[in-house]
Amino acid sequence: MALKAERLKTQAMSNDAPEPRSGAGALTSLWERIKAVPQRWGGFLHEVRVEMRQVTWPSRDDVMSTTAVVIVAVAFFGVFFFGVDTTVGFLLARLLRLFGH
Repeated sequence: MALKAERLKTQAMSNDAPEPRSGAGALTSLWERIKAVPQRWGGFLHEVRVEMRQVTWPSRDDVMSTTAVVIVAVAFFGVFFFGVDTTVGFLLARLLRLFGH
């Protein structure tokens, strides 16, 4: 990615816009771009490998504790919102019966 960003910066600084092609030149350009796809994928996968080596992965204990916190929080908020929804629904039903016919 860094190489691509540098190339884009250099191209922007030089104000060299690629010339539009037509006819046989366009087919040649298309074929060149198609042939370059495996090289681009190789570069991309290399950059992914480099970035993945820099990742600090959490330990098993960290994952287990944060997972437990998430499960408890979801359960708490589920029960809380169930209670709020039930209460509001009950109160609205009472109000509608009170003011209804």
